[in-house]
Amino acid sequence: MEKVAIFADVQNIYYTTRQSYQRHFSYSTFWQQATANRQVVAAIAYAIDKGDSKQQGFQQILRNIGFEVKLKPYIQRSDGSAKGDWDVGITLDIIDYAPLVDVITLLSGDGDFDLLLNKTRRAYGVTTEVYGVPTLTAPSLIQASNRFIAIDDNLLL
Repeated sequence: MEKVAIFADVQNIYYTTRQSYQRHFSYSTFWQQATANRQVVAAIAYAIDKGDSKQQGFQQILRNIGFEVKLKPYIQRSDGSAKGDWDVGITLDIIDYAPLVDVITLLSGDGDFDLLLNKTRRAYGVTTEVYGVPTLTAPSLIQASNRFIAIDDNLLL
């Protein structure tokens, strides 16, 4: 049985599915697909904490599915822009788990992760999977993965 570690860039998946489909991602359907006949070593969802009850309810749903939820505070800058980026945290966790698993599964379309996937494949011999919205996933990330799984109707609510 393959060992898998799953890393979900919650903000990226939320905004890309909303922009492309005006729908939400089905984490439970994803979980069934990504974990079938696999041993889950880690499953981490990275999110921003605004402290509102709707978000807290969603985070509890993720925990109930099987994810560990890591939160960063929402930061509103004085110029009106917001900050809430998990790229470094996701990277560090993937590097930590890569030697322990056969498959790294990343839910994100962020091209910043292409170097990371190339490195983990070369250094640890893991298979890398990326789940992303096809039109909003960086081509370099798709190319860096062993398998790209398109988020489409089957993975949406």
